[in-house]
Amino acid sequence: MTWEQMQELMWPATWETLQMVGVATVGTILFGLPLGVLLVLTDKGGLLQNRPVNKVLGAVVNVFRSVPFIILMIALISFTKWLVGTSIGWEAATVPLTIGAIPFFARLVETSVREVDRGLIEALQAMGGSTWTIVRKALIPEALPALVASTTTTIIALIGYSAMAGVVGGGGLGTLAINYGYFRFETAFMWIIVAELVIIVTIVQLLGDWGVRALANRGRGGGRTRLLGRRGGTPAAPAAPDEKLVAP
Repeated sequence: MTWEQMQELMWPATWETLQMVGVATVGTILFGLPLGVLLVLTDKGGLLQNRPVNKVLGAVVNVFRSVPFIILMIALISFTKWLVGTSIGWEAATVPLTIGAIPFFARLVETSVREVDRGLIEALQAMGGSTWTIVRKALIPEALPALVASTTTTIIALIGYSAMAGVVGGGGLGTLAINYGYFRFETAFMWIIVAELVIIVTIVQLLGDWGVRALANRGRGGGRTRLLGRRGGTPAAPAAPDEKLVAP
């Protein structure tokens, strides 16, 4: 196979992989972020402490994390076909990718949010901050650098999952590697695909590291925040220009 022939196959497959990972990442964040925060809030000592709910959520997360991705894809074929109208192609692969990544990301979010200084949360509660205010003004902003790192880790895992999806016709670079690198013994082509995946992962990791450093340099992970409103949405009294609430 010539280089020109390889290029004709690689660019569409690369675009499919990027679409697959992009859609799955958005879905994972939309569902995984609130799930991870809820795991923290409902745990013992949390703002919404509810042990039965926490146990159920934790069990569901653990079950889905325990299922190998290739088995999850096969198990969700009927659901995927019902949801998107097909069980093959990159559109279909986004469904098991998202479902498989949500519990993984939720646990990373849980770990990140738990690292927020407890004293800061107690100080906000003493000022009359509601649960939603504390989550929006303290937990998420203070955990943001760690959340960006968690998102980076999740995206890299999704890239690996997307390549695995090629085994069952998921499209993208994985399907290309299976069809040409394995079945047609185009070993050189397969290694080029591997090198491209390595480059994509490296770029994602570099961007993620840059985002974490940028947020840390802006002081968003330094354990400081400002309470902008009281319970019920009543605006707080104006603060001095350099006034900040610092956890003890």
